[in-house]
Amino acid sequence: MNRGRLAVHGHFYQPSRIDPWTGLVPVEPSAAPFHNWNARVDAECYRPNGERGNLAGMSWDLGPTLGGWLSREAPATLARFSAAAAGGNAMAQSFHHTILPLASAADRRTEIRWGLREFELRFGLRARGLWLPETAVDLATLRIAEAEGAEYTILAPWQAAEMGVDTRRPYRVDLGGGRSIVVVFFDSGLSAAASFEPEATSDAERFARERVGPRLVGATTADGRPPLALIATDGELYGHHQQFRDLFLKRLLAPDEMAPDRGFDVIRLSDVIAEAAGTDDLPLVGISERTSWSCHHGIARWWAECPDATDGRWKGPLRAALERLAGGVDLATESTFARLPGSPDPWSARDAWVDVVVGAVDADAFATHRLGRQSATDADRACFVTVMEAQRWRLAMFASDGWFWDDPIRTETRQVLRAAARSARLVDGLAGTDLEGRLVADLALFTSSSTGLDGAAIYRMALADVGQPAP
Repeated sequence: MNRGRLAVHGHFYQPSRIDPWTGLVPVEPSAAPFHNWNARVDAECYRPNGERGNLAGMSWDLGPTLGGWLSREAPATLARFSAAAAGGNAMAQSFHHTILPLASAADRRTEIRWGLREFELRFGLRARGLWLPETAVDLATLRIAEAEGAEYTILAPWQAAEMGVDTRRPYRVDLGGGRSIVVVFFDSGLSAAASFEPEATSDAERFARERVGPRLVGATTADGRPPLALIATDGELYGHHQQFRDLFLKRLLAPDEMAPDRGFDVIRLSDVIAEAAGTDDLPLVGISERTSWSCHHGIARWWAECPDATDGRWKGPLRAALERLAGGVDLATESTFARLPGSPDPWSARDAWVDVVVGAVDADAFATHRLGRQSATDADRACFVTVMEAQRWRLAMFASDGWFWDDPIRTETRQVLRAAARSARLVDGLAGTDLEGRLVADLALFTSSSTGLDGAAIYRMALADVGQPAP
């Protein structure tokens, strides 16, 4: 009989906290005694999991913006991620944690390209898998991901079009035109127990015996392959959300030699995918469009009055305000690039600008290469760089964190507002437009229920947080 197999995936991510004007993370008193929450979570989770060898035995993805912070502030931790990634068990993540089904086709492509490219630059190899932020999915997103080279992703079982999908085997999603992508559905019961039942994860051997064993030992699948149970959770669960769970994870992934045989093996998800790649008989599955792992109402949590949030009345107006700003930035981008030497394509330039964002290429050198050394002036290059930076922060302002919670007064929403301000001010300073003025007017259309402040006031607070003048 085929022995069952357990795989664990950790989604390692933190909301971006950097000041768009300085590139530094301001002091966060709530993270004391640490300078900021990134430093605190590193001490409680990322560093200990790396030191215990957990990263090598599990599947994981590392948010690109978090990877950038680690490269500057915790290089020893990042080195352990890099060493583990060399084994092929890591997935890329689209760059800014944007809810991709809510983004334009061009933005989806850029976010995915940036995420895959950042992974390649950071870890020295191409990623085979792509984690979709909040596992938010539709067929259009999967088609772009596959076209950019992603071979597989992870979804929640309720994101399958068919009710009661058997999560113990991988599937293939037909994308049309002879194209497909592999999808693995995580085990919702095991993942929820690991995430939300502290008692369940107090003892790894008991968890293996009482929770995992019944799903795998003696089980069979319709195609005769060994049954798989995939636990997928936020990576921060292991040590930050729940203390000492890095120790639980170590024992779950690598049981003591003296422990009784569990009746199943631990495997890396990448090995399951490698096996699946060699076959053409994976069962087909449909997906439920515009769904996610953290909203019971599709993806409404990030744009509408979703019952998962106590008050979501502000979310639609905020998204509308930022989408209007994005349109203005894009129009200015195209008109500005049309006047540059050779009229370079701004969208292919934006897709490649990630090399500058992660520090692999100098901004001026990038502009020179795109414009041509002979024809471009210093002013042309400065203009090029300013527009690309405006696009960078225009993309960053759609990070999902800004809409996740109940109240726009929270720091996550203020962070996306700062990204919006940076983008608007770069364009206004270059083109003489008044994008910021229009943005402030649009933000005044919603209110924080806890404070009574409108979005324009919250915007001013967000700027004051990092010492920037009000509009």
